Amino acid sequence: MVSTLAPAATRGAAAPRREAPADHHAWRADIQGLRAVAVLLVVLSHAGVRRLDGGYVGVDVFFVISGFLITSLLARELAATGGISIRRFYARRALRLLPAATLVALVTLGGARLFLSPVRFEEYAGDALASLLQAVNLRLAGAETDYLSEGAPPSPFQHFWSLAVEEQFYLLWPLLLLLGGRAARRSRRGSAARTLPLGALCLVSFALSAWVTVNSASWAYFGSHTRAWELGAGSLLALFAGRLTRLPAAVSAAMTWTGLAAVALAALWFDQDTPFPGYHALLPVLGTVLVLAGGCAPARFGARRLLGARPFTWLGGLSYGWYLWHWPLLVLGPNALDRPASVPLALALSASALLLAWLTLLLVENPVRFHAAFTGRPGRALGLGLGLSAGGTALALTAAVLAPPIPTGGMAPGLRAALATAPDPSARLAVLLAGSGALLPSNLTPPLTEIKDGRSAIYRDGCHVGRETTRVPDSCVYGDPTSETVVVLFGDSHAAQWFPALDRLAREHGWKLVSLTKASCKVPAVTTVKDGEPYAECDAWRENALAAIDALRPSLVIVSSSDAAEPAHPAADPARQWARGYQDTLGRLVDTGGEVAVMLDNPWPKWDGVECAAAYPLELDHCAGQLSGAFRDAERRELTREAARRAGVAVIDPAPWLCSPEGTCPVIVGDTAVYRDESHVNEAYAEAIAPVLGGALSGLVP
Repeated sequence: MVSTLAPAATRGAAAPRREAPADHHAWRADIQGLRAVAVLLVVLSHAGVRRLDGGYVGVDVFFVISGFLITSLLARELAATGGISIRRFYARRALRLLPAATLVALVTLGGARLFLSPVRFEEYAGDALASLLQAVNLRLAGAETDYLSEGAPPSPFQHFWSLAVEEQFYLLWPLLLLLGGRAARRSRRGSAARTLPLGALCLVSFALSAWVTVNSASWAYFGSHTRAWELGAGSLLALFAGRLTRLPAAVSAAMTWTGLAAVALAALWFDQDTPFPGYHALLPVLGTVLVLAGGCAPARFGARRLLGARPFTWLGGLSYGWYLWHWPLLVLGPNALDRPASVPLALALSASALLLAWLTLLLVENPVRFHAAFTGRPGRALGLGLGLSAGGTALALTAAVLAPPIPTGGMAPGLRAALATAPDPSARLAVLLAGSGALLPSNLTPPLTEIKDGRSAIYRDGCHVGRETTRVPDSCVYGDPTSETVVVLFGDSHAAQWFPALDRLAREHGWKLVSLTKASCKVPAVTTVKDGEPYAECDAWRENALAAIDALRPSLVIVSSSDAAEPAHPAADPARQWARGYQDTLGRLVDTGGEVAVMLDNPWPKWDGVECAAAYPLELDHCAGQLSGAFRDAERRELTREAARRAGVAVIDPAPWLCSPEGTCPVIVGDTAVYRDESHVNEAYAEAIAPVLGGALSGLVP
């Protein structure tokens, strides 16, 4: 978010056909109005208003405005003094940004402790810490690349990513501008030499943005290396703003309206499935550049007059605070009010955030920013900034250590030990399932707060591949690599969830276990939809995996995948299409010469199993589901069973391992949580019930 304003100046007299050329050093009401447009797009998009899914481009508008204004200020200082005071620059930013940002971050952390899941509070405290240290974008980018975190609710600190991107950019940019200024004084080419470093930075950043958007969407979205060109575009414009004051009125008016239309088009056209930023970001970025450039030579019929209207400038003046407050209220509000999220509620919460923004400006931002104690004293301003950052960091660290406790009941029997010593593990598990109590056991292993962070070897080793990958790793071998008994695990994350059990069996029985799994890639040969478009990478990977399995000539192939999928090209009979796709894949696996077993999709919990257990630790029966309604797609499940029968392969149904004989599906069995989220089996649970899976595989493995 941009926050620095150029000094105000008096208005020029109006000419008969156009307004007087603007002093490009003057405070511009149209920029304040453009801020209002940007923050409205962001807030309404986050509130879920229809047709504004692309409102996230408002952040790109802010980036361009920030680059333009900050560079205008620095360029004036460079021209007037021949240098740039880095000390004063960071002092101004500390005064402008940190008081409000620190306040919002700490209030949000308190709200997260009161109203959000205690399971994730330590994570939220880490987000708060990263926000205060201007690095939360890097933390979010890393978390979003984790497939097992995709279904997690958003962090109430997520919106701080854009502030972090700006501050990371401004660690480098003043130095580049200073070097460019020195080069300009020594060179005959003047302004060309001054803009060369920034131009190179923009070109490299845009190229990275285009490439990374295709290969890693989260790093492209949150990364400062892929966003620097947007701030740089505004910065380059600022260096040439003086020349733009001579634009003809018709040209400047057309530029402002065209630019505003481009921003609006991006907001209406783009959605959550648009690969962004990449080359798509050119539309809002260039649109903003046109508005700013055209506004340098204000015309009577340009968009500058609309953007400079009082309602827009008033809202633009509150844009920073509104941006800071709106997202925490949208995340915390429904839980705090115990109401389901909805667009009307989101709009009401957004309006409340605007009130908080006004109060913050009145009581925090302006009193600190304009206090006499800091006027002309950059050392004090920097001291305040360091103090706020240090104090906020200390509070975030303390909060992480003092995370809210989750009530527990008494001790529960150890699931792993009970099944390992049972003469009949399946019968013993059925008894434990039926006897699951309503109290969270005090000896839960691992604790609720650690379950979501658990990652089996195939995740740590990069063997469960992400969306973009089509290559099959050749090093994902476990158990006894020299064994002639080769067992292959093949499918999506609902196959990968059983790896801990198979890994234990492979080590116990001396199998060579090869894991071939890919995120959201289904076993049947059917092109599905992923992120709004055909999942072609899955089809390519599936072909490569089948070829790799054929070369292995395994003793047993275990296949499994979630029933949650939509065909990219639905047939007249979708059920037959799914069954035929399964038969095609199973037929090719049968041709490899070994045994094949299809593991049906597991029953799903009513809600996220871990989150529900944390919310109702003394009423776990509230979280238990019923087998009759626990299947993601009961029809597909039966079609899978039928396809396996036609192919002559074994079928393994995990439902009796997760639900009692009476049809109740608990979220805790013994001392172990059954699920890690809203669909996946907890890795510790899968490993504990390995003896039960081993019994199901008896007779299939030589």
